[in-house]
Amino acid sequence: MLSQSALGRKGKPYTVIGAESVTRGGGEHFAAPVVASAVTDRHRPLRWLWPAIVLLLVAGAIYILHGELREYRYHDIMRELAAVPAARLGLAAFWTAVAYAILPGYDAVALAYVGRRLPLPWIAFSSFTSYALSHTLGFSLVTGGSVRYRFWSAWGLSPAEIAQAVSFVGATFTLGIVTVSGVALLLEPAGMTASIGLPVPLMRPLGVALLAAVAAWLVWSAARREPLRVFGFEFPVPSARLAGAQIVIAAADWAAATAVLYVLLPWERAPGGAPGFTAFLGIFLLAQFAGLLSHVPGGVGVFETLVVLLLRPFLPASAVVGALLAYRAIYYLAPFTLGIAMLVGHEAHRQRERVALVAGVAGRWIPAALPTVLSTTTFLGGAILLFSGATPSVRGRVSALDALLPLGVIELSHFLGSLAGAGLLVLAWALRRRLDAAWGATVVLLGVGIVASLFKGLDWEEALALSAVLALLVPSRKAFYRKAALTSEPFSPEWIVAMAIVIGVTLWLGAFSFKHVEYSTELWWRFRTHGDAPRFLRATVGVLGALVVFALMRLMRHAPGEPTPPTVAELEKAGRVVAAQPHTDASLALLGDKSLLFSDDDSAFLMYGVEKRSWVALGDPIGAPERWDELAWRFREMADEHGGWTVFYQASPDALPIYIDLGLTLLKLGEEARVPLAAFSLDGGNRKGMRRTVKEVERTGAAFEIVPAAGAAALMPELRRVSDAWLEEKRTREKSFSLGRFDESYLAHFPLGLIRREAGGPIVAFANIWRTDSREELSVDLMRHTPDAPRGVMEYLFIQMLLWGQHEGYGWFSLGMAPLSGLEPHPLGPRWTRLASLLFRHGEHFYNFRGLRQYKEKFDPVWAPRYLASPGGLVLPRVLTNVAALISGGLRGVVAR
Repeated sequence: MLSQSALGRKGKPYTVIGAESVTRGGGEHFAAPVVASAVTDRHRPLRWLWPAIVLLLVAGAIYILHGELREYRYHDIMRELAAVPAARLGLAAFWTAVAYAILPGYDAVALAYVGRRLPLPWIAFSSFTSYALSHTLGFSLVTGGSVRYRFWSAWGLSPAEIAQAVSFVGATFTLGIVTVSGVALLLEPAGMTASIGLPVPLMRPLGVALLAAVAAWLVWSAARREPLRVFGFEFPVPSARLAGAQIVIAAADWAAATAVLYVLLPWERAPGGAPGFTAFLGIFLLAQFAGLLSHVPGGVGVFETLVVLLLRPFLPASAVVGALLAYRAIYYLAPFTLGIAMLVGHEAHRQRERVALVAGVAGRWIPAALPTVLSTTTFLGGAILLFSGATPSVRGRVSALDALLPLGVIELSHFLGSLAGAGLLVLAWALRRRLDAAWGATVVLLGVGIVASLFKGLDWEEALALSAVLALLVPSRKAFYRKAALTSEPFSPEWIVAMAIVIGVTLWLGAFSFKHVEYSTELWWRFRTHGDAPRFLRATVGVLGALVVFALMRLMRHAPGEPTPPTVAELEKAGRVVAAQPHTDASLALLGDKSLLFSDDDSAFLMYGVEKRSWVALGDPIGAPERWDELAWRFREMADEHGGWTVFYQASPDALPIYIDLGLTLLKLGEEARVPLAAFSLDGGNRKGMRRTVKEVERTGAAFEIVPAAGAAALMPELRRVSDAWLEEKRTREKSFSLGRFDESYLAHFPLGLIRREAGGPIVAFANIWRTDSREELSVDLMRHTPDAPRGVMEYLFIQMLLWGQHEGYGWFSLGMAPLSGLEPHPLGPRWTRLASLLFRHGEHFYNFRGLRQYKEKFDPVWAPRYLASPGGLVLPRVLTNVAALISGGLRGVVAR
């Protein structure tokens, strides 16, 4: 199972991803009706709601910060940064080392809680790399959490243990917040009041209440030994020793992180003296919370603005901003760079044999986090180039460069550097989508950016940063395998807003840096060695122009296709692919009620239906395995373009890496039963019931026969009579998303297994037969019988089909899936697993889950798992509802027969 938990800590989410190691299996067959996708269009504006809120928050932060800095110039800020004494920088580096040395304590107590002990160096390594990435990136699913899971699962922890450990880390985080907030409110209410204006009489009792809650937790942990039971679930209570360790570790972590910024601030310039450390701790916590709630990675901008506002009674804004820049570099950037280097080094060591073959840490063997890390570092590289182009250059360096190069080279380098920065913002998204063309273009633009950084102002620092990104990107070539045009990629609202924020900050930096310059028409055409303002104006026009052209190219591209029923030609094309498959579940494509998405060379396709916002693919892509990746990504792009959710229903274990790459959550739906025909026999004591069924049915004179597909058309009127009688007896209607339905054109594709009342007599039961040209697998789809058919006729039909398939040399017979079976109801497992197991055990009144499993068990099958791959979180219940509606032909069918 894939288990997920996300808990924030100073902008550092925790996520656990896991997948069972399983073998290939088939699955239950179903059909998906096509529903007009126009219903998804009304949901598109909702996708922009939260990104728009983030954009407004950042814009508000910049506006406030601009007001606070209105009396200062760019060079004032740089002088404040340069004036930070080396001793303070060293002290800040020391406290950063202390903070990161404390972080493994979170993981250590969590592992002790689940009863797993790992060597301390292992814990420290996984902790540092995970936190170093998630501090800065903030992407919960594919950064720190996936790195931690990669290490912990390799060291023997199960997904359930990892989920429990992560939950305990969240509890530790909460206790730390409550503890340090209580201490700050209790000991320094006056200092806090000076910043946030709350009355002292209110703050001290609040601090006492928070510390009392912490004390109650300690007492409860010491007194209670039995697990806490809530709604039938058990939660082990930590020992008092572990509870005390939680509080100490979390409080020490927050204190050390606060000390990094505290020692960087020039408190000697505070007119009324520095606030106490505990008072500053409260200020720091409040700013961190604001940054976390903004959902901006690392709280960039929001955190800084609030710190400047809260420290207004103590220090000038320029001094605070200078210290904050140093804080970002020491506490975030340096560990982030080291963490990436350690992660890549670890992967290179683990894959050294593969590295020798592919000349780098590349291919599909790299962790899922690395493409996102490369995407984010590329985005940051683009931002560096844009911010550099919007700020004044170092005069001494430009003067030295002017003595070596013509002025035209300097001017052109500045312009190209900014254009390269804008290009990297766009390409970063394409890298995240694993486009092969994006890899090559990014390598080129990083090279341009490196040369431009040196030739426009000898900015070796940014050239070094871009070189580091290039060094990570080059050996990862094979991670970017998708063939698609850059203009065809659907940009997410979050990414568009992120680009808008960078461009907006660039414009603000330029306006702030050159606010002393008198703007005129002549300024556009002024070329001189120290003409930073004219260069910024020209670069801004170039960047905005390039982005507008790119946006127009995207607007003029072909509109995304709408889902439509397949044409006759498409069904014939799909039939050729289906005939070559080793598994029979592909045959349902021939029903014609699902849309088909083909690969460029028509060697593979996938079939899908749409219900509300859920775009549901039936199983895995079908056809050439080398085309599965591209088909899955194209399907996700189609769903994204329509504001929908990408869902793969009854996915096989073979394709799990693809779905994890897509960022989907995996839920186990049940297990499919496959009978190895070579070993099947009616002999033995455990087959006594089957032999009795065969004798009783044949005693009535019933006869079994196989009719080839060519003879099916002539039998359709009689088959319809049997089908209508079966539907009337069951008081049900045709389902749309399980097995098939009675459709003459569909049934005409397949041979039929028939049971006649006697040889040559009327048909009393039938099933259409799915089979593969390779004789790898055999299965039946639609099974119907008349009310007056002999008792046990359907089991008799199954038995005869098994024996016939064995005689014809088929390898396997698929009995279809037993829903909700094979799920372990461990109290520490995911909620879905526990709920599904509960339904499996107690849902007999509504659906014979357990009985179906027991019925199939008597054929001694091999069980193979099947999954739902879809977005997780709060979206999941709606996805499950939509899938149920597809299966039942609408929501009414979910509750009616």
